Amino acid sequence: MNRAKTTMAAAVLALGAWLGSSVSAAPSRPDTPIHYDAAQRIFRIDAGKVTYAFGVDHDGVLQTLYWGSRLAPDDPLGPATPPASRSSFDAIGSNTPQEYAGWGGPITVMPDLKVHFADGNRDLLLRYDSYKINNGNLQVTLRDLHADVTVVLNYTVDPATGIIGRSARIENHAKQTVTLDRVAAASWNLPPATDYSLRYLTGTWASEWHVRTRALTPGATDLESRRGSTGDENNPWFAIERGGDWNESHGHVWFGALAWSGSWSIHIDQDILSQVRVTGGFNPFDFSYRLEPGQSLDTPVFYAGYTDDGIGEASRLMHRFELTRILPAAPKPKLRPVLYNSWEATEFKVNDQDQQRLAEKAAKLGVERFVVDDGWFGARNSDHAGLGDWVVNREKFPNGLKPLIDKVHGLGMSFGLWVEPEMVNPDSDLYRQHPDWVLNFTGRQRSEGRHQLVLNLARDDVRDYVFNALDKLLKENDIQFLKWDYNRNWSEPGWPQLAPEDQQKVYVTYVQHLYDIMRRLRARHPGVEIESCSGGGARVDLGIMGLTDEVWPSDNTDPSDRLSIQDGFSYAYAPAVMMSWVTGSPNWVNKRSSSLDFRFLSSMQGGLGIGANIMEWTPAEDATARSYIEAYKGIRATVQLGRLYRLLSPQERAPYSATESVAADGNQAVLFAFLRQGQEAQAYPTIHLQGLDSAARYRYRLIHGKAAADTPAVASGAYWMHHGIDLGLRGDLDAAAVVFDRVRP
Repeated sequence: MNRAKTTMAAAVLALGAWLGSSVSAAPSRPDTPIHYDAAQRIFRIDAGKVTYAFGVDHDGVLQTLYWGSRLAPDDPLGPATPPASRSSFDAIGSNTPQEYAGWGGPITVMPDLKVHFADGNRDLLLRYDSYKINNGNLQVTLRDLHADVTVVLNYTVDPATGIIGRSARIENHAKQTVTLDRVAAASWNLPPATDYSLRYLTGTWASEWHVRTRALTPGATDLESRRGSTGDENNPWFAIERGGDWNESHGHVWFGALAWSGSWSIHIDQDILSQVRVTGGFNPFDFSYRLEPGQSLDTPVFYAGYTDDGIGEASRLMHRFELTRILPAAPKPKLRPVLYNSWEATEFKVNDQDQQRLAEKAAKLGVERFVVDDGWFGARNSDHAGLGDWVVNREKFPNGLKPLIDKVHGLGMSFGLWVEPEMVNPDSDLYRQHPDWVLNFTGRQRSEGRHQLVLNLARDDVRDYVFNALDKLLKENDIQFLKWDYNRNWSEPGWPQLAPEDQQKVYVTYVQHLYDIMRRLRARHPGVEIESCSGGGARVDLGIMGLTDEVWPSDNTDPSDRLSIQDGFSYAYAPAVMMSWVTGSPNWVNKRSSSLDFRFLSSMQGGLGIGANIMEWTPAEDATARSYIEAYKGIRATVQLGRLYRLLSPQERAPYSATESVAADGNQAVLFAFLRQGQEAQAYPTIHLQGLDSAARYRYRLIHGKAAADTPAVASGAYWMHHGIDLGLRGDLDAAAVVFDRVRP
């Protein structure tokens, strides 16, 4: 039985055609995009439309030489020469754009690595030692010969997008302990200029993914999370544009994202030479990591790319990279099934009978995955108790979950459960048995958030408990999906079982163990998919995305607010992983009322879900929902896997929003247009599509809304892009969706 009904051969073939050679095996050495010129001592990476080059100067320092549009193979790039001294305050080498800088000597730029030794030395001079190219990947070894510390720099490259991944491994070969005070994954150096601007993402609960822009001037900007997890105050993504005429489709853009789900830092500064440097890695706040002789530490990966085709193309490159290189099912990720989640209908009052009734109704609407949210386990009748006790509540489910799961499967849907395995309520059997298992400082208060504490996943016994509990749950029940939640920040991040000088390793080991649990669960239960949720979008990054199949961008499901949230999300992350639900009206966040049409169209721009209490829907609303779900399945591959164009921005509460997705094979485009609030009898702007084949012909059809009376049924791609289409949106919270299908001769 095909429970999720998501296997679509045509979509897979279209995605494969779009990916082309990018999904092939890693190239052999003669065809590698990475080259080393021994005479000039220059490393060069050519991939996609990008060239990246760095070299070794006369003092053995690794120095960035070029990062930008692809150059001809014989274009000169060297030799590596440090900037000249401007004064005695800026000695030679102090402002060298190093690939990976240790804090030592005359350096004044932000170092990647700062250490102190047991003997009191804090000086670290990293010099080139050797390199190795293996299966299209580059390793460059740096060494401080006197301190006997080695740093191995790792470079990976995606030939299709030109996105480069960089990380570092710090090794202590000395006979004494070395303590790492600051550890970055990499630094990215941009050409000297004074006309840069920075884009980044900010937010808070129910208000995530705001796009911010500021000029880069001499000084520093720090984006960070000190929360123990990714957080939503900032996201570990950046884009830097050059010049005053950049937009969605034009301009030089350098962009990147850090693959780390713990406390992180991205530091951007412009020095006295107008050089811009972006350094990202572990957050140095409250950080200390001690290495005994023979020990090492691996950093996260810091990915980055470049385009001269504007911020829109930067996003599309990131989306393609995530789909083909990051997601667990890459290079051919599965389409997201239409999902129903029972939270809004029942909250904690779940039981077998009511869930079966909801499942029957959901299946009639065309839903493909049924998810039971919080309240199915332990003494979980509110958020005050039960977290940590991952056993089925037999009062609510007297015969366990099997009758419900069998019912859901019999209706042709896959089955999912909500879990929050990293947390514990003080009112739980687990906490009563193991009060020492939470993050804490001995003898200090234990601050609760949402009546819960954070389990110290850095402990081996806690890691094993969480893995075994989830493994048992999945073994005993035929589950296809886990909604993995995480609903608070860290506090009192102590690890009393370790020596005081080692306790701050918790920031690294916790996340390593989280990844380990997810990795082992996926290996043991390959048919189970996972969603990353953290009170909304507070844990979305390339690290967690490598182990999960989708993410929850925000608890705010108001369809108007979601236009801005989803727009901001799309700057860094692909619509293929972005879940969006149709919920009740008035919306629970702001009590705003909206039509079912508007709610569905807003949610159809990503992975479509329904979270409303569908038992309250009228027959007319049922029919509307069935119609939209059927229409969505016909455009799903285009929306989730296609190329996204942001046509009208809803940022800063703008009245308009419009997005267009173009199928991987170019045979379909889908336009969503929204009017939040009409003003002064102004007509809705003409929409000019992008990304079509100018010479091809496309027939338009409406999912919802209306087009101008003189709109041709069939026209060229050039017509739709340059003449455009007029949609009759009026009033408040109006919307339209238009499909453009390629007409074959």
